[in-house]
Amino acid sequence: MKNNKDSLEAAKIAYAALDDKLAIDIRVLDIGKISTLADYFVIASGSNPNQLKAMADSVDENMYKAGYILKHTEGMQSHNRSWVLMDFGDVVVHLFNKEDREFYDLERIWGDARVLSDEELK
Repeated sequence: MKNNKDSLEAAKIAYAALDDKLAIDIRVLDIGKISTLADYFVIASGSNPNQLKAMADSVDENMYKAGYILKHTEGMQSHNRSWVLMDFGDVVVHLFNKEDREFYDLERIWGDARVLSDEELK
């Protein structure tokens, strides 16, 4: 079920939910051809813990309404919420504060992945 229409649609929903909450530097990486972990990583930054929580809540709500179930989440119980991972199966959402995003640098680690353009996601 790699790179199918459903996983692209899910990535678009996550992207829109993050955009709605003014997430910073939203990137969608197509990792389906280079990994069995997922089809897409959606990566975004927030400016503070409250924004990160609002971003995560928005993604969860919008994905649920569209029929995508959150399989696992990490980082939400953390007091400072500097990183949140949301696993929807074929789409994994990573939310960071600026410093942690630079430290983990997923875009560099997954440098072989194709980055979807904003036009492809709208």
